[in-house]
Amino acid sequence: MTTWTRAEIGALGEQLAVDHLTSLGLEVLDRNWRCRYGELDVIAADRPTSTIVFVEVKTRTTDQFGGVRYAVTPDKVRRLRRLAGLWLASHPDRWAAVRIDVVGVRIGRRREPEIIHLRAVG
Repeated sequence: MTTWTRAEIGALGEQLAVDHLTSLGLEVLDRNWRCRYGELDVIAADRPTSTIVFVEVKTRTTDQFGGVRYAVTPDKVRRLRRLAGLWLASHPDRWAAVRIDVVGVRIGRRREPEIIHLRAVG
């Protein structure tokens, strides 16, 4: 049995989330965008609706810390909004709407990873 590091589990979860988002027709514009205030996991565009989507990815191997709904606190949403504003300020494109989503990836309970996509969390 192979033991995975937290970084490897996180990278796998993020790739599965990106695959999920692209299967929905979203175009991934950026991944792991960092600035001095933090990091945005995935930035995607929903071109037909001209919506920019900032996606927080949460990968879990157990339910020890609660489900995806508990993973993003009001403080985390505030931080994501701030980071989204900084990303938008550094990119001149115009968007009709901005959305923050959370994609939860649960690995290990079943043969296939479970994906939960919460739209417009904040």
